[in-house]
Amino acid sequence: MMRTVGIDFDNTIVSYDELMRRVAVDRGLIGQTEGRTKREVRDRIRQLPDGEIEWQRLQALVYGPLMRDAQPIAGAEEFIRRCRDAGIPVFIVSHKTEYASYDETQTNLRTAALDWMSMHRFFEPDGLDLSRGNVYFESTRTDKIERIRRIGCSHFIDDLEEVFLEPSFPGHVEKILYAPQATLASANGARLMPSWRALCDDFFDGRP
Repeated sequence: MMRTVGIDFDNTIVSYDELMRRVAVDRGLIGQTEGRTKREVRDRIRQLPDGEIEWQRLQALVYGPLMRDAQPIAGAEEFIRRCRDAGIPVFIVSHKTEYASYDETQTNLRTAALDWMSMHRFFEPDGLDLSRGNVYFESTRTDKIERIRRIGCSHFIDDLEEVFLEPSFPGHVEKILYAPQATLASANGARLMPSWRALCDDFFDGRP
């Protein structure tokens, strides 16, 4: 069976944990020792007065003008490289709007993501050699799922279980949940992977 892999972008390929924490500390939203992960930063900020708006402002900065300082998640690039070497097509499919509501700089979030990928040599022949035409940003989760269907993915990797729980998610696509913080099995039939290293070992060990 021909394998075609789709991968989510935010928090699956790229990590914002350290950047979120640093910017939140700089803005006085959390203390120096608080918030090791994006989720912990979010939960702490939401406890503040106008916390939801402050959280959205922080996201707008990190996904937009400060995106260049985000880091690839360890092992993600190796997985894409191994797919390339094995002749397995890879697509990036992300639910990402063009602009954030609370970004005063009005940075195009999709352009920022593409620039980040260029900086990390995703499109270079001697880098990951991914085609720009294989990167899709969709305005809604419904559109994202439809894109996954239209591409013909055999496997999809995402950090959000909610994507796999959508009734419209195609049943024939193998669900792989990237979940380094998870302690319980997925409730939707997804294979739960605690790291990209574990995902690589699982994907390339002869499984269909």
